[in-house]
Formats: sequence, C-alpha cells, structure tokens
Amino acid sequence: MAKINHSNLAGAGDSGASVAQQFGRPTRTRYWVVFFAITLAVVTYIDRVSMSQAAPFVAADLKLTKVQIGWAFSAFAFAYALFEIPGGWLGDWLGPRRVLMRIVLWWSFFTAATGWAWNHTSLVVTRFVFGAGEAGCFPNLAKSFTTWLLPHERVRATGLMWLAARWAGAFTPLLVLWLIRTLSWRMAFQIFGVLGVIWACFFWHWYRDKPSEHWGVSRAEVELLREGEETAAGHGDVPWRRFLASKTVWMLWLQYFSVSYGWSFYITWLPTYIREGRGQTVGNAALLAVLPLFFGGIGSFVGGFSLDRLSGWVNGPRAARKFMAALGCAGAGALLICSVHIHAALAGMVIIGLASFCNDLALAPAWAACMDVGGKYTGSLSGSMNMMGNLGGAVAPVMVGYLLTWTHQNWAVPFYVAGGIYFLGSIAWMTLDPVTPLDTQPADH
Repeated sequence: MAKINHSNLAGAGDSGASVAQQFGRPTRTRYWVVFFAITLAVVTYIDRVSMSQAAPFVAADLKLTKVQIGWAFSAFAFAYALFEIPGGWLGDWLGPRRVLMRIVLWWSFFTAATGWAWNHTSLVVTRFVFGAGEAGCFPNLAKSFTTWLLPHERVRATGLMWLAARWAGAFTPLLVLWLIRTLSWRMAFQIFGVLGVIWACFFWHWYRDKPSEHWGVSRAEVELLREGEETAAGHGDVPWRRFLASKTVWMLWLQYFSVSYGWSFYITWLPTYIREGRGQTVGNAALLAVLPLFFGGIGSFVGGFSLDRLSGWVNGPRAARKFMAALGCAGAGALLICSVHIHAALAGMVIIGLASFCNDLALAPAWAACMDVGGKYTGSLSGSMNMMGNLGGAVAPVMVGYLLTWTHQNWAVPFYVAGGIYFLGSIAWMTLDPVTPLDTQPADH
C-alpha cells in the first residue's frame, strides 16, 4: 500500500510536533489498523449473534429443550473464556498477525460447521470448538492498538471497534431471519463462515506486528510510535503471580464478569424473550432485537470519545474511567430491573436498549485500563479480563434456561439476577486503579 501523506497530525500534541521537526510530517498508515479492527469486530458479532436468532429454528429442527439450547449458547462462551488467556498470551509472544490469522480461520470453519449439526451433542461440541477458536480475538486487537496507536488514540479506536461490533450484532437478526426464510438456518451459518476467510486474506497481506516493518509507514510515523512498539515487543514472560496479587486485576476481572453476564442475554435469549415474554411475532422480534445492540453501539461510541473530555472535568483519566464505568454498570442494572415493570413491548425494549447503552459505557474504560495497566502485557491482561467476562457470558445463558424452568417461564427472575450482578460491577470500579502500570503498582494494589 502506498504511503498516506497528510498535512498535519491532529491530536499528536508536543511529541507529534517534535517528530515533525526532526523527520518531516508523519504518515497516518496506523489508522488502517483501526479499519481492520472494526471490520473484524463486525464479522465476529455477525457470527456470534446469528445463533440467537436461529435458535428457535435449530430447536425445532433438532427437537431441543430450553435447557439444551442454553447449553448450546454456553458451550461457546465457556470455551471462549477457557482459551482467552492462551490466546492473549500467544499475541504477546508471537505477535497479533499470526495469532489473529489462526483465530479467524478457525472460527470461520466452525461457524460453517454449526450448520452441519444433527443433534444436541454435535451442536454443543461444534459451538464449544467455535468458541475455543475465536478466543483471543479482542485481546490481540488491543495488543495491536498498543503497538500501532498513540495513547490518546487507543480509547477512541476501542470505542469505534465496539460500536461496529454492537451495530453488526444489532442488524444481524434481520439478516439471519431473511437468510433462514430464503434458504435455511444451516445455509445461513455456512455463508457467514466465508466472511472471516475473506477478512483473513486481506489482513495477512497488509498487517505487520511492528510499524517499523511496514512498507507504508514513514520514518516520522515510526518515531512517533516508537514507545508503543518497544512497550509491546513480543515476549512470553508474563508475571502471572503479579496478576494474581493485584487488587486492580481482580477488580477488572469482577467488573467484566458483571457486564458480560448481563449483556450476554442480548445475543442469546433476547429473540426468544421478545416472542414469549412480550408476545411478539418472529418478524417483530427480529426488529425489536435491534434496539439493545443499537443503543449499545452508541454507548461504546460515547464512552470512547468522551473519556478525554471527561478527564478534564473530573481531575484526570483515573477518575473519569472510574466514574463512567461505575455509572454505566449501575445504570444498566437499574434499567434492566425497571424494564420488567413496563408492559408495552416497544417501551420495554427501549428501556432494555438504554440498559445496553449504560453497559457499553464501561467498555472503553475497561479496555483502556488493560492497555495502560498491562503495557507490554496488554494481550495477557486483556485476555484474562475477557476470560472472566466470558465466564459470566457462559454462566448466564444456561442459568436463564434453568431459572425459566424452575419458575415456570417467569422472565422477570433472570432480569433481577442480572441487575444485581451489574451492581457488583459498579462496586468493583469504585475500588480499582485503571491507569497505573502493573510494573509500578505495589504487589497488593
């Protein structure tokens, strides 16, 4: 790719001006990393959310109960959680290029293989292996942000990435429903599997683990990114004992478990809830299912692009991240509980959408904390955080299945449970330090 020259470096500050004086105007090739992250997030959430919309058709075809469908949802999340740390660690050791290539090709194959399931066991096994393959995707994207972007650019890039992921998930139900009605649920999964292969081909050709190795990066841009490239250099010596001794790390894990537990409902049981709990048709359910992920995308964008400004109002990034994320968790819990008492379907779904908006306010602070606290261990730390999050996402779907069975289809109970878990996330944010690098924190910090 040819160099992309621009007349200035917006937002680079004093370091950008200094580099420009010594080496000329930097290129902006690094922003293509954000493009690849956004497109991969889109593909990822299309593949994830498709199962929630296809679930009634899969259940009818394979004659599955709600508990069995819950285990199919959870199989993906359990495997994803189990392999998150290895996936993030491999990114720290080998670099994101090779690891992401393996991840995307693996999950693309097993997305297609979901359409080949013939009974409950084959479905659960396929979804488990699918989750194992996709694990490490977002930690490796965080690793690439640490290497390729300036500190103030990373939070905004994270906000854009999650906006794309949420909106891809928001509109996937409509696409899945159209494909199922036009072809079949089996063929829909096979079509979605092709998307990842296309992405992987372009990514492998363009991406390099270090900006200095890329043909489109000028000397000035290399110098601008020098600190990030050195900090994120490949290694395998992750200080796991220091992770376990850090209160900040434990609280990062707890808050992400909390937000992922509540949020997983939107990509698993939501279409079923809208049909059974709200009495809507399949078509209306697909339309209403757009709202939580659509609002969530806006929350991701607001969180990513307002943190810097909020930092100026509340005495720095530490207070800004804690305030935004704690407020987001508490708001998500309160709104989710309130939605139970709204009888009109549309109004109730709007309230759930606002809960999703609050949920996603916590994403940018959480991933920014991993990049700042983790430093050269960003892949491993974000992988461990995402592992804990996906444990929450794994427990939630099967727990909903059991709660519905035990309470004779009382949909209010899962909402109250999720709301309470959100409040735990808010408390966790009040007690952690989201900016101090792990290398400089006291062992019990």
